[in-house]
Amino acid sequence: MKLSDNFFKKVENKTNVDKNTILSLAEKLQDDNMKNESALRDVIQQIALLTGKEVPKEKEDKIVNTILSDKAPKDLESFEKYIK
Repeated sequence: MKLSDNFFKKVENKTNVDKNTILSLAEKLQDDNMKNESALRDVIQQIALLTGKEVPKEKEDKIVNTILSDKAPKDLESFEKYIK
């Protein structure tokens, strides 16, 4: 699925993270890395740094557990409603 520039503009406006950085982080989560706890934590920490937001350990654990237990949205269209 090709994401629209509008999608990336919404994310960039909300987070101040540009399209290339978003795509780079997404590449890190390709293939088996979505089941790799270390890779997930690394990306979460990188996103926190980029956005200047603190992610407490408890919240990081919750995000990782949600992804590892397959409870996260399966497609980016579902994610889009969270960034409006």
